[in-house]
Amino acid sequence: MYCANDDRYTTMNYRRTGSSGLLLPEISLGLWHNFGGVDLFETGRAMLRRGFDRGVTHFDLANNYGPPPGSAEENFGKIVQHDFRSYRDEMIVSTKAGYLMWPGPYGDWGSKKNLTASLDQSLKRMQLDYVDLFYTHRMDPNTPLEETVQALDLAVRQGKALYVGISNYSPEKTLEAIRLFEDYKTPFVIHQVKYSMFQRQPEEGLLDVLRDNAKGCIAFSPLAQGLLSDKYLSGIPESSRAARATGFLQASDITPQRLAQIRSLNELAKGRNQSLAQMAIVWLLRHSTITSVLIGASSVGQLDNSLDALKNSTFSNSELDEIEAIL
Repeated sequence: MYCANDDRYTTMNYRRTGSSGLLLPEISLGLWHNFGGVDLFETGRAMLRRGFDRGVTHFDLANNYGPPPGSAEENFGKIVQHDFRSYRDEMIVSTKAGYLMWPGPYGDWGSKKNLTASLDQSLKRMQLDYVDLFYTHRMDPNTPLEETVQALDLAVRQGKALYVGISNYSPEKTLEAIRLFEDYKTPFVIHQVKYSMFQRQPEEGLLDVLRDNAKGCIAFSPLAQGLLSDKYLSGIPESSRAARATGFLQASDITPQRLAQIRSLNELAKGRNQSLAQMAIVWLLRHSTITSVLIGASSVGQLDNSLDALKNSTFSNSELDEIEAIL
């Protein structure tokens, strides 16, 4: 029987999600990789236990996480039923829909049909009555935004989600969505976006929109698919993501200039008694609009290393200036 650490809330900081009542840990755990049917079940289970023991209350999924698609939710559901049933009210569970999940015209994008059916499927896979947070995973250019908003509002009114969010929306579409959610009085609280030292597009208007409208933001891919770690200090390892023929990170992305940046940032992190990955995580938290940083992990050790980043989460002005100069 799993019994959670009694001191789990003493070392984690929690931030308010915009102006809502929802508090999220400064670091949340995403199940995008390493929790699917092809992965070792007990490894994923150990990471969820360790994260919760260290105050990670927010676990982020999507309908298509795996592989195969859906298997991360299925594994998560099994772990919740076995280990976390008595702790459900201490957990924030989020899931998303909007990328291809099943064949035919209704298994993709942001229609009311797709989002409603997908959430029902996700709840069955996770063996839950509701999720705390349900996202539209991406903007659908061919579906009226109001229809997507209506679908998320319906999820709340049906009691299947407590809060809703959007992901990968432009500043302009985010603002439009905010106005629509206000019309429906839907508890829209957060935007999930790719953000790191090497991916700074959210700074080009999105963070301002969220701040000005009292909405939260959670950053995913804080390590830029592993670039912001010690993995690439000496080039491209054969076992790395960049060495694969397919994937989000390609060898062509690792230019001499990028390697020089990584090495310079690593030296700065050493001066802070941190790893590069740890510094990259807490650098995102310098923005008050950032509610949480969403990390992935492949082992308990890697998870611990990321959570240890919070031991030094402040930056001097000179450190921030040096990081800007490097970037």
